[in-house]
Amino acid sequence: MLALRLARGSHPLVLLRRLLVAAASAGVGFLLLCTLGYAVGHPGQSQAALMRLAWCALPLAATVHFAVAVARTDPATRPRPGLSAIGLGPARLAAVAAASTAVSCTLGSTVALAVFLHLRGDLTGLPFDGAAAELLGAGRPLPLAAALTLLAIVPVVASTSAALTLRPSRKAVLDDEPDTTEPVPAAAPAGLPWGVSLIALGLALETYAARGTDALPPAGGFGGGPAGVLVGWALTALGLAVAGPGLTYLSGRLLQTFRPGVTRLLAGRALMDEARRVGRPLGVAAAVAATTIGASAVYGADGPHPFGPLTGMGAALVMACTTATLLTAALESRQTRVTTKDALLRLGASAALLRLSVALRALTLLTVFAPLTWLVAELAALPLRS
Repeated sequence: MLALRLARGSHPLVLLRRLLVAAASAGVGFLLLCTLGYAVGHPGQSQAALMRLAWCALPLAATVHFAVAVARTDPATRPRPGLSAIGLGPARLAAVAAASTAVSCTLGSTVALAVFLHLRGDLTGLPFDGAAAELLGAGRPLPLAAALTLLAIVPVVASTSAALTLRPSRKAVLDDEPDTTEPVPAAAPAGLPWGVSLIALGLALETYAARGTDALPPAGGFGGGPAGVLVGWALTALGLAVAGPGLTYLSGRLLQTFRPGVTRLLAGRALMDEARRVGRPLGVAAAVAATTIGASAVYGADGPHPFGPLTGMGAALVMACTTATLLTAALESRQTRVTTKDALLRLGASAALLRLSVALRALTLLTVFAPLTWLVAELAALPLRS
């Protein structure tokens, strides 16, 4: 009930982010229900149905990642002085954030069920002249328990992830008020060597497994192929995601070398401080972009194995959630630097200088991540083209 009251009094932008979470949850729920419909309509093709279900894990992970990012930036669940006195301590606020996430995802799952039943013709007859009848298993009874179980996956996983991510430390639980002291500068992230190693291992494994094989044939419209190629591709994308914070920190360090001025110092220090907060979603976005570029080169519309409709929907959902997560992380970074910005303005820094610092940070990240993403995508797709 408290989560619903906080939602009613939220800022329109906060409500928009929650509606985007609901929309992403609806997309994942619809994909899961389509997998169930395919299994019901094709009882003899259990392996293809399992492959479709396994590929739903990618949009599910992207949606959960986005839901957790929205929960982190929700101003209604941010610890503030005085809330502990009325029973809203850090632990209670984490529970409220988890409840808000569950409400948004449940709304999306409900919409997905309604759309799925409508397309199957269970509500008002088959729409679109029955174009989706075979894909959704129309005309066959739908297991209600299985459908509800699949629809409950996103709310349960997202709310649990939000609660675990926002759980307070033991010190925060024992205090009456949140810690307002200035944080100690964080050390350099340790994931860059691991990320580079994973990228190299993935490319080597993919090259070895792709020898003498054709381009990956999509299995049941979702994708599939030699296990070694898929594992190598996954390791390459994981390496980019793991290396994201380290690359962001390194970009900030390089930006401050060779006699930097005030603007470069501010931009470089900000990148170093925000390496983990911004680097993680940036690395995930780079991994998704590299996978998309590589898959488009192999599975293009003119290729031998074009994407199916549900594959395209899942890919679009992953890219949309990843982009939204990155923008949400940028918003969170801006919120955490409000105090620093006010202090700089009081010291005489101009607003133009701060805007130039922000633009320089964005340009630096784009200069580092864009060529790297393209290079990894081309290297990952090269063995599959031969």
